[in-house]
Parts: sequence; structure tokens; C-alpha cells
Amino acid sequence: MKWTKLFLCCVMVLGSYGMQTVAKDVIVYCDSDQGPIGFAVQEISGALSERGYKVTAKSMEEFSRGGEAVRIIVTVEARERIERRLAQRGNKAIGTLGPQGYAIRSRGNSMCLVVGADEVGAMYGGLEVAEAIRTEGRIENLREVVRKPSIARRGIKFNIPLDARTPSYDDTGDAAQNNYVEMWNADFWRGFLDNLACYRYNTLTLWNPHPFPSIVKLPDYPDAALENVCVTTLKPTYKAGAWRDPQFVSPEVLKNLKVVKKMSMDEKIEFWRWVMKYAKDRGIDIYFITWNVLMNSAEGKYGITNAQDNPKTIAYLRQCVRETILTYPLLAGIGVTAGENMKNRNDEYDREKWLWQTYGLGIMDAKKQQPGRQVRFIHRVWNTGLGKIMTDFAANYPDSFEIGFKYARAHMYSSAKPPFCKSLLKEMQEHDVKCWWNLRNDDIFNFRWGDPEYVRAFLSNLPEKTAGYHMGSDGYVWGREFTSLEPESPRELETDKHWYKFMLWGRLGYDLDLKREAIEKILLARFPDTKGLGLCDTWATASKIIPQVNRFHWCNWDFMWAVEGCFDQRKGFHTVSDFIKTPPMEDSGLMSIPDYVEKRLAKEQMTGTTPIQVAEGLQSYAGQSLKQAGAIRRKAKDLSKELRLTLSDIEAMSHLGNYYASKILGGVQLHLFEKSKDQKDRGSAVRHLADAQKHWKSYAAVASKLYKPQLLARTRVLDWNRILDDVKKDVEIALESGRK
Repeated sequence: MKWTKLFLCCVMVLGSYGMQTVAKDVIVYCDSDQGPIGFAVQEISGALSERGYKVTAKSMEEFSRGGEAVRIIVTVEARERIERRLAQRGNKAIGTLGPQGYAIRSRGNSMCLVVGADEVGAMYGGLEVAEAIRTEGRIENLREVVRKPSIARRGIKFNIPLDARTPSYDDTGDAAQNNYVEMWNADFWRGFLDNLACYRYNTLTLWNPHPFPSIVKLPDYPDAALENVCVTTLKPTYKAGAWRDPQFVSPEVLKNLKVVKKMSMDEKIEFWRWVMKYAKDRGIDIYFITWNVLMNSAEGKYGITNAQDNPKTIAYLRQCVRETILTYPLLAGIGVTAGENMKNRNDEYDREKWLWQTYGLGIMDAKKQQPGRQVRFIHRVWNTGLGKIMTDFAANYPDSFEIGFKYARAHMYSSAKPPFCKSLLKEMQEHDVKCWWNLRNDDIFNFRWGDPEYVRAFLSNLPEKTAGYHMGSDGYVWGREFTSLEPESPRELETDKHWYKFMLWGRLGYDLDLKREAIEKILLARFPDTKGLGLCDTWATASKIIPQVNRFHWCNWDFMWAVEGCFDQRKGFHTVSDFIKTPPMEDSGLMSIPDYVEKRLAKEQMTGTTPIQVAEGLQSYAGQSLKQAGAIRRKAKDLSKELRLTLSDIEAMSHLGNYYASKILGGVQLHLFEKSKDQKDRGSAVRHLADAQKHWKSYAAVASKLYKPQLLARTRVLDWNRILDDVKKDVEIALESGRK
């Protein structure tokens, strides 16, 4: 039979050592040219073509052993028979492959076999082959490889600004305003989803308080659906007014709309069906996650309000959920937040009862029409308790049910082992439920970041009862970049600009044992002229700076702290006095400035890392990375645009590290003076803070040549040159200290 002959041929070729010279013809055999395997074949073919090979893709039925062509096979269907033939010929068995797992077998340059446990596993195996071709130009080193995911579900948290009438959590920032139209751009989603697959993400969570008017039609509420895509002509601001409270759509916004893309509701539905199909073909599940009760553009229609005890709102939202499930067969699940606009009641409109009446019953209504439909559910532990979630909601839910929690509050770039889930873990054990860890990056929006060992340590420390993680921001939309002063045309996807960061969090999530050597090869393939110049170490050293600053100057939530600008939403710039008063992250092992000064004056033994040591660490990171980046600039034969901009980002982070080091040292000396009244301490404080001012000037000089100022949604306008005026006031604070 045809299949028997095929498998025998496969194994016979695998058993040989292959050709000693590289053939220029390659045939890629696969189960399908569509879906995840089709994407892998596309990537393999592209990598081979870049290396000068002539590539032909064929179905498995067309397999032929003859000829001089290299053969690459990507398959799921052939697994059992290949295993049997390998065993008959004494070859090592592939072994157990769980979901998303794969094995790669090759001999020389003549044959490479990728066997997946499922289509997604086969895709990941094919992507590894494509990467090997790009990084090494050959496939013979891919022998006896068996891989399976370290963390089963690896996701992106994407606050999605669908429309000014259905905004995400806070669209006041320039990132949202510049990306509204991109959310309805097929080219954006192709590039974005291709990147996520290559980085090994398999989940995309789309966060929006009330997305339904932009994505679904309702039989009983026809006027709720929104034609076209609109932005507002109002100028965004962080100040109270037309934009605040940020989760609500204000009347002023609705009075000042501008159509940026004409689309009927039917076209919108077809668009999102296409997005979900494209995602599925890349092995990616899509969820919508909401905040409540926030009806936005639906408020005022059909008696709908944001009131928790309004039966009309409950009936409307229940139908929204039902129709969304029915409209989008490929939607993997829904998530909810019991907030930001819900009250803690003890009646029929209690938070969990309300969520069950709307989301729970809406899903149940859909399942009555689609009995086999599975809808996964994520219930965030925010403004509610796990006990109530499990008794009032989860106990009634028929499908997969998991919770979500802000693992590092708003700052994932802080500690590789944040301490905030300890009490939750005990409750999770009691209720036997797994958690999605919400990894919030409201830290680094501009600069390219990359520290593989920080990522590895962080993900290795995730608790045992992990359902998955999703990484993203509330104060930024990771669509297309919009601030570069040397932009591409069209502007780069953020997942392209920040490819290294996104790649590290996805690849290490899939394989925590991914070797440093493999990461360095990926970097070298991207920047071939950096061979032997230590780019990986240089990048990692600069990337240690912001986590160290965040651990020392700890502020839980996004509106409380933006490290790139040294400010917050409410009071603005954080002065040296703020650095004295603000304690480090709990369980970080870092001493606060007051604790250190008190022990120093009392001549007591220090416990933990002192502020002086924190500052010295920052100075060391900054000095090393500045020196190494400068050496790469001088020694690289061809400084490509991307490498040049990457080195500039590294230098900007380094100057920022020097700034915070001097500010911390100045804070120590100023507080010493406040306690001892020794003028030498004040003089030392002034000198350190004057140094900090110089470092900020260097930081601003680099950053402002790279990026234009922007309004950050959760804080303020990030304009490094304007912030310099605030930086100068720290010296004045030191000079004025003790004069009152």
C-alpha cells in the first residue's frame, strides 16, 4: 500500500548518514498546506529560499525517496506508523509527546522529519527547523530532539481599542488613539499573529469593558450595534474632565466623533471571524475579557444603564454574551472582572450573582443552541473573593473554569519572584482551581528590553497550579509603534520592534530549558556583525536596571509610577523626598533609606541590601552596558539601522540607571542630613543630585533623538526634556532642607 511504502522509505532515509554535500533542491512534505502545519511549511520554505535553496511543497501522498533533493517531512498523521518502522529498524523511539509536543529526527542533510503530537506541535517543530536553517544554514544538527511545553498556555494581554464608543480600559494615551484603525486592519493581524506563533504564544486575550456593540448584532437590541469605526476629535489628557473616569465613554467623547473606517456591522462580524480563523491557523486561542458594569455606548439605549440593579442591563448583557458565542464559533472563551464599577451588595444583585445572570446564563443560553460548544471561562480575582467566585459562579459553570490574578501587580519588571499571591495560593489549593497569571508590563513602553535569565527565573517561579500566563499592559496598546523619529513605512508592529522581549517571554514559556547558546544564535542571525561582541550580555546588563529601580522604589499600580519618566498620574514627578519616603517591594530583601539611615546612625548591623548597594549595582550595570554598547558601535562592521537603534535604547536605559543611582545616593545623604544636621551630608546630597541631573540630561539627549513625546494613558506626558525642569528641583530640595 502507498502509506506502507512511504513510511518504509522515511525510515530507510533516516537510518542513513545522508549526503556529504548540500543539495540545492528541497522538497517539503506535509499533511496539509493549510492551518498550523501550512504556516510551518511557509516558514521553512521562506528560510530555505533565503539560503538559496529551490523549494517545492508537496502532500504526504506524493512522497518519493528518489532523487537528490533534501526531504523535510512535517506530519501528525504519520506518527504511529513512523514509530513502528523506527522500532523495527532499531532506531530510537520518539517517545511520549503531550499536547503541543514534537520530535525532530534528521540524518545529515538528506532528511529531516518533524512529528507533532498535534498540529500545533508539528507547527512548533517546523518553526524550530526554519529557525535552524536561518541561524545555521543547515539541518544536520537537529537530531533526537523531543520537546513539550513547560507552561501549557502562553498568552498576550491586549487592551483593544475597538472604537471611541467601545474603548478599552483607558484609551486616553496616544498608544490607543494611534491604534484604533489598526484593530480593523487585516495586515496588522497577519503580522501580529504570525509573530505570536513564531514566539510560541498560543493564547490572545482581548481586553475591553464592553466590546459587544462593535462585534455582534442583537435580535432584541438592533440599535446597539455600531456601524463604522470612530475616533474622537477631543485631545486626550491625563487630567480630570472629558476623559475621566477613563473606563466610561463620556458624553463629550460621543459628541466629537470622526469616522476613520467605514464598515457595516456584517463586515465587522466577518472581519472578526477571519481574525479568529487566522489565529486558529497559528495555534492561537482568542478570549474576550471584560470589566463591569460598563455599558459605554449602549448606555441610554433601551433603558440600559451602568446600574448594577437594572434588570434591563442584565437582560441586554446576557443577550450580548449569547450572541457573541453563537456568532464566533472559534472564540475559545470569555473572562470577566467583578469591577471596576460594581458595588459589594448582599442581595440578588450581588457581584457574583450579577455575573452569573449576565455572563453565566448568556453562555448557557448559547450552549442550548450549540450543545457541544465548549466555552472556557476566566474569572479574575479582583474586587471579589475566591470563595464567593467558587460557590456562586464556578459551582454552576459546566465547562473549563479558571481564575486570573495580577501576579506582580502592575510591574512584571521588578522581581522574578513577586510575593503577592501567597494567600491566594492557599485558597486555590482548598478549591482546587488553577490560575492565569496576569503579567502587567506598565513599566517599559519605549526601550527594547532583553534579559533572558530574568525571564527564565520569573517563569520558573510561577506557582504549581498555573493555568497559563498573559503578558501585557493597561497603559499601552501594543499595536503599531507611533513615536519613532526614524519610522518604517508602514510603521513597525510593536511585536517586531520589541521582538526580542516578546520572543523571550514566549519561547522560554514554551521551553524553560532553551539554552543560552540557542538565544545567542538567534541574536547573531538578526545582527550578524556582532559576532564575538557580547550583544546578549550587553543587552541583559542594561535590562537589569529597571527591575532594580522598581524593586527599590515600589509603587503597586500603574497610575502610581512610570519608571521611564519618574512620575505618576496624581502628583507628577517623584522627587528625592519621594524616594526617601517610598519603601522597597515587600520581601525583596532591600532596605529603605530611612531604615538604612537609622541603623547607620545607631551603628547597628545592616540586614538586607542597603540603598548604597542598590545604587552601586545600578552604576555597575550602567557602566558595563555603556562601555559594551560603545565597543559594539566601534567594532561592528555594518551597523544596521535596527542594531543602531537597539544600542541607543541600551544606552538610554544605562543613563537612566545612572540617574536613579545618583538620586538614591542623594536621598541617603539628604536623609542623613535631616537626622544628623551635619552640613557635609547636605553637601554630599547636593553633589549626588547634581550628578543625577547630568545623567538625566544624557538620558534625555539619547531618548529624545529616538522618540517623540507621548501621553501615557495611566500617568502623564512622557517628554524627557520637559521633565528635566522637575529633575533640577531635587537640588533645590536639598539646598532648602533644614532652612525652615
